[in-house]
Amino acid sequence: MGLRIKKNDNVLVLAGKDRGKRGRVLQVIPKKQRVIVEKVNIIKKHARPSPRYGQGGIIEMEGPIHISNVMLICPRCDRPTRISNQILEDGRKVRVCKKCKEVVDQ
Repeated sequence: MGLRIKKNDNVLVLAGKDRGKRGRVLQVIPKKQRVIVEKVNIIKKHARPSPRYGQGGIIEMEGPIHISNVMLICPRCDRPTRISNQILEDGRKVRVCKKCKEVVDQ
């Protein structure tokens, strides 16, 4: 099953404590069907001092959200939309907005 949301897509959160927020997808985790969205689902992590976290302490970071709880925002019509796949004449498979029928992929 292919995922319909990719890195750097703008999405709208549909469910959970951050419902209604918009953000950019930072990472997609296909095996767990989850995405990490910028400034959404902020969790606190207690970290020991290390080269990665420096001094340590309580670090705020984005937590993963299930992919079914986000919806792609069409870059053309700027509305949350479902998408379909379409094969162009040159053989490329692209994502298409269901509302404005425009190609989402560049």
